[in-house]
Amino acid sequence: MKALSFHPVAKWIIGLILVLGLFFFHEFIVPALGAMIIAFVTWQSYSDLLRLCKWRELVAASVATVFIVLAIVLPFIWLAHYSLNEIQGLFEWITALNRDGKPTPDWIQNLPLVGDELHKWWESFLNRPNGVNELLAKAGLKNIFSYSMVITKEITRHFAGLGFTLLFMIITLFFLYKDGRSICEQIDIVGERVFPDRWHRISRIVPTLISSTVTGMVVIAIGEGIVFGFVYYFVGAPSPLTLGVITGVFALIPGGAPLSMTMVSLYLVGSGSTTSGLILFAWGTIQLFVVDKTIRPRLVGGAVKLPFLPTIMGLVGGVKTMGVIGLFIGPVIMALIVALWREWVHEEDHRIPEPESKKAIKTKRKSSAKS
Repeated sequence: MKALSFHPVAKWIIGLILVLGLFFFHEFIVPALGAMIIAFVTWQSYSDLLRLCKWRELVAASVATVFIVLAIVLPFIWLAHYSLNEIQGLFEWITALNRDGKPTPDWIQNLPLVGDELHKWWESFLNRPNGVNELLAKAGLKNIFSYSMVITKEITRHFAGLGFTLLFMIITLFFLYKDGRSICEQIDIVGERVFPDRWHRISRIVPTLISSTVTGMVVIAIGEGIVFGFVYYFVGAPSPLTLGVITGVFALIPGGAPLSMTMVSLYLVGSGSTTSGLILFAWGTIQLFVVDKTIRPRLVGGAVKLPFLPTIMGLVGGVKTMGVIGLFIGPVIMALIVALWREWVHEEDHRIPEPESKKAIKTKRKSSAKS
């Protein structure tokens, strides 16, 4: 396809329009990305639904959007509200600890190997009034009241913005379902004009990459959080729902789920529930081994598996720039960058002629001598 040519002035005008568009509509980028990821992951199922609806796109898009709201958005809102209440309860406990001081909990004293040292440290700082503030001052940080005000303000701001993000994401998702086929055709036209030599490979990589990343990271993390939440409940761990949420979030990070599960096991052992702690640790070890060795490799190919550093960068960068939604969008964007980089590097490697082996050189010399 012939590339379009523009007058130099027209290029500046187009660039200015794009910059203004990003400036005025940057608030819509996050929900649009979230809707695009959901559409990519569920597109095959939506295509089946479209056939069942006899190719009536309006009906199929409405049914699919309602299902996403009921299955994903509403549980996410409830979970976010629950997490907010838990965070507020945690800060109230820390504030009371700073105001009155508290003796070392029994479960900390009973921890193997480190219990005595932690007990001495707790008694030195936290078993007296204003101990938390003194501990923060030694580290060069502000007092707990300042942090409580700032964090409460930030949490309120993020959750207020979360409502707008989810609402616009649902609206965008509906139109992606309804007009997805025509949008894909238009994107193909633009992609072939911008990347005439590479668009065929890029357009083949991106859908598989997004589906694999979301399935391999997010879906497995949610599944591990749910399963561990039930296990925490059966072994008698306190606040099993909260611990399940924490384990699910940690599962997004390589090695995070084993760390979270081990900490809960140590807590149970330190609290005197040695049998429950050992059962939890044994169950968690077997479950994580099965997931990492059988389920995850089937869902995520090695070519799209993210290394540790890009995973952390995607998670932290996503949360910092996009809020809670960034937990899901950040790793996908980082996986896309890594995959495109690998594709470009491998293509360049194929262009470099490989050096001939010694055996090939000898064979060539013998044939030359005979001739």
